[in-house]
Amino acid sequence: MRKVRWIGTLLFLSVCGLVVGGCDSAGQRDSAATAAATAFERLLDSDDAKGLCAALAPETRSELMQSEKSSCEKAIASQDIPLGGETRGTDVYGRQARVVLDSDTLFLSRFADGWKVVAAGCTPRPGQPYDCVLQGG
Repeated sequence: MRKVRWIGTLLFLSVCGLVVGGCDSAGQRDSAATAAATAFERLLDSDDAKGLCAALAPETRSELMQSEKSSCEKAIASQDIPLGGETRGTDVYGRQARVVLDSDTLFLSRFADGWKVVAAGCTPRPGQPYDCVLQGG
């Protein structure tokens, strides 16, 4: 009988560990999305066009090159993306994230190689979608 209780206790603790681990992974996703947004801001501040292009989601990079009819590095340099300042909040919903900064909002998606920027230079519009300087299709 003791063996059955002990196995039951282990099973209970395993389930509790999975629940707590799930909560931790949500926090890790928030941190990773915030870190990606912060890295994007540093690249923006240093005018690192190659780094900025690498930080973009593939569809966003493609949309930018098509609309500007040039390489990503030349196209990103022509965008008027504001520096966002400090992070005020991060919301993660599955593989999507919104990072609100002092004077900008970034939208990101999680890919196999990490979080990538889908839209930047976004300002809210009451009752409508955000208006973004840079966004994917």
